[in-house]
Amino acid sequence: MILKSVLLQIIESQKSILIKKDSGFTRETLKSQIIHVSHALIVSGIRRCGKSTLLNQILKLKYADAFYLNFDDARLFDFDKNDWSRLDEIIADSGSRVLFFDEIQVVKEWERYIRQKLDEQFRVFITGSNSSLLSGELGTKLTGRHISKELFPFSYSEFIAFKKMKASPVSVSDYMQTGGFPEFVKTKDKEILNHFFQDILIRDIAMRYSLKDLKTLQRVALFLISNVGHLITATKLKNQFSVGSTSTIMEYLSYFETAYLMFFVPKFSYSIKAQNINPRKVYAIDTGLVNVNSASFSDDYGALFENLILLHLRRKYNEIYYFSEKNECDFIACKNGKAVELIQACYDLNNDNMERETQGLMEAMLFFKIKKASIVTLKQSDVIKINSKIINVVPADEFFMKNL
Repeated sequence: MILKSVLLQIIESQKSILIKKDSGFTRETLKSQIIHVSHALIVSGIRRCGKSTLLNQILKLKYADAFYLNFDDARLFDFDKNDWSRLDEIIADSGSRVLFFDEIQVVKEWERYIRQKLDEQFRVFITGSNSSLLSGELGTKLTGRHISKELFPFSYSEFIAFKKMKASPVSVSDYMQTGGFPEFVKTKDKEILNHFFQDILIRDIAMRYSLKDLKTLQRVALFLISNVGHLITATKLKNQFSVGSTSTIMEYLSYFETAYLMFFVPKFSYSIKAQNINPRKVYAIDTGLVNVNSASFSDDYGALFENLILLHLRRKYNEIYYFSEKNECDFIACKNGKAVELIQACYDLNNDNMERETQGLMEAMLFFKIKKASIVTLKQSDVIKINSKIINVVPADEFFMKNL
């Protein structure tokens, strides 16, 4: 429980700091943002990817008198359900009809409170570092009255706009090494990404889920971020780290994904059971995070490049698989269960890998009955025709800029 006077002091302090902050770089997400009076806008994404900056931009652009509160504040750790009524009184006194809440998911029963404010015809903007904010369960709790958006670290187009670079293989290489966390792009201070990685593991996972074995959690996370683009199974991880049960590893993987730290891409199958049994490919939210925190990542540009392509596709699609029969196709991007894009990620296409890359695509094209597919490379362009199929070899900068 928090005294009303203390709560008011915290709110005034936060708002004062927010107003003084630079609005920062305008994200592409802001350009297309639409909000209806009866809906909450929920923006979820990994810690420090720019969610609070986005809220600040929306606030300064449209809602200067909005009420703002960031729950990820040490002074609010004791906030409980009894404090909602105090918050209600402060909001009423403010006269504002627009509410901005940062990291609200850390407080229990927040959904009930937001539903109440929607019933009272408030406009509500929410951010959170947890993908549960996109869940179907949340839609039920808010009776479907919300619009959900995901925000990732800078995309390639945002990265080159921020750095005032041109689209080219050089800027793609820079982006692959640096990643898109705004603060790191500005400073190149590696300690920032070290701290981000540990903050996510400790604050967004260990503390949130009351995990006692932090050391094993960290070891598993370090192994995964050092092996992006590789296949993993819970059973092998359980044996490797001497964890008591496979279910514990499965929980870890779920926590990593829920916190947006990693993505696990399943093998394509029309059987959900087969998808769950087969190995998954692991990818990280940011290639800069991989470069700085990996225990053994050296010059494996192929895996980093593949991770980069996955992130670009993940901004567009929620359904992404890999395809593997005799050969492998890196990415099958689907909408409503239907394959719409087939992509191979190949840093450098050459005589040694040409057959493997094209055969993997050909098998997928025949399976999904698709006539065109792409091999994305660092800087090569070509068109490969095999029977009635067309494979476009596309440089990454062109793929990123034309495929927004």
